[in-house]
Amino acid sequence: MGEKVVADRFDLSDRQRYRRKLRQCLRGLGQLLEEKRFDRPRNLMGLEIELNLADASGLPMMRNAEVLEHIASRDFQTELGRFNLEVNIVPHPLSGRVFDQLDEELRTGLGYADRQARQVAARIVMIGILPTLAPRDLTLATLTAADRYTLLNDQIMASRGEEVVLDIEGVEHLTRTSASIAPEAACTSVQLHLQVTPGRFPDVWNAAQAACGPQIALGANSPFLFGRELWRESRAPLFQQAIDTRPPELSAQGVRPRTWFGERWISGAYELFAENLCYFPALLPICDEEDPQRVLAAGGTPALSELVLHNGTVYRWNRPVYGVADGVPHLRVENRVLPAGPTVTDVLANAAFYYGLVRALADEPRPVWHRLPFADAARNFDAACRYGLDAELWWPRGGRATGLARVPAARLVQDQLLPLAAAGLDAWGVEASDRDRYLSVIEGRCRWRVNGASWQSAAYHRARDAGLDREKALAAVTRRYCELVAAGDPVHTWPPGP
Repeated sequence: MGEKVVADRFDLSDRQRYRRKLRQCLRGLGQLLEEKRFDRPRNLMGLEIELNLADASGLPMMRNAEVLEHIASRDFQTELGRFNLEVNIVPHPLSGRVFDQLDEELRTGLGYADRQARQVAARIVMIGILPTLAPRDLTLATLTAADRYTLLNDQIMASRGEEVVLDIEGVEHLTRTSASIAPEAACTSVQLHLQVTPGRFPDVWNAAQAACGPQIALGANSPFLFGRELWRESRAPLFQQAIDTRPPELSAQGVRPRTWFGERWISGAYELFAENLCYFPALLPICDEEDPQRVLAAGGTPALSELVLHNGTVYRWNRPVYGVADGVPHLRVENRVLPAGPTVTDVLANAAFYYGLVRALADEPRPVWHRLPFADAARNFDAACRYGLDAELWWPRGGRATGLARVPAARLVQDQLLPLAAAGLDAWGVEASDRDRYLSVIEGRCRWRVNGASWQSAAYHRARDAGLDREKALAAVTRRYCELVAAGDPVHTWPPGP
């Protein structure tokens, strides 16, 4: 949810000053780009995972502060809801046996955190949306007690001017209202970072946008919300609606939502930061004392704090990130598409597929974004969120053929995208054993048409057919899910549940 902020109110002058500072920051970014001040290529990747806390029966546990006290590690932090945590993995060079290294680190870290959570009768669950969440679990009282969460809630609700309306029609139809942004806490994701040079940025961002549909089709893991079966990846509509700052009238006028796929391919990172200023009013107009132009004139590197904070309140599925490390600025593409879970192996298989595919697409002599209309990339994202591995996606025809074909997602991945992902991992210098181990998980999902969402849905219907009511069936699915996650085998090999 961005950097820590402390403030209790804003007036008109705060917003005017913040707007001026944003423009100064944007000019500073432009100057840094023009002067080629950015870090050299280092092929660094990073990983963040948002987590849920549940009790032994599978119900959400509102005890993240106590769990964090027991964990006592800076790698673990709070998130929006009191039943959420986040774990951050330090950046790794994208080469060698990086995924096996990450596997060991994640298993060790998450295992330790789960043991500490059990001291307060909680357990850690990696899942896109916890199936047992009820409306009573997502109210203002369940937000984590931190200034930045309260302030963000207050600003979004003030901007909207009325209750949040959730209206999601999928397998079933859910309609709810909320007096806060708390429903957004139901969404737990994996965020994949890739540091890139400014010259490389547009190719990587465009490739990541094109990859969104296949990513979600493969990795969907959020079919339930408030006891209703909705989309295979219900995080997408929930996230957009839960933090929508637009009242219905502005939505009807076509004002852009803050959770945004975008509307065009780009030619540079600067465009995305400029769009943020052009399209989205400030939610948190907190000004830093830094003068970016003065810092630049002295030969220093500005933090561009206002630009970074504002960027953190525009929830692109692929977000540009500006950062400074050891006095040197750098750019990252932050991929925010994937849900958490199910297992560490599944998370890393998703990551290997993403990093390999993005590298291959960015390297292609005939880039996919020259052949795939942006509107079709957005349409693919929507279809994949709705239908998961059962989606049909638009993709450029192979070989010398021209135009687009509508292809079942699993077949597209197996026939065209997995070979590209393998070639991309080779180009990064990832060892063949790592490449084959994790991409075989993706191939298995396609072959058996099983991901986290389809397993949950099938297990739920099996429980209902056995006579359990809706609430007990979802609890049984959650408990069995946790047992199988603990065993560690990837989701496509799981036996039917519960």
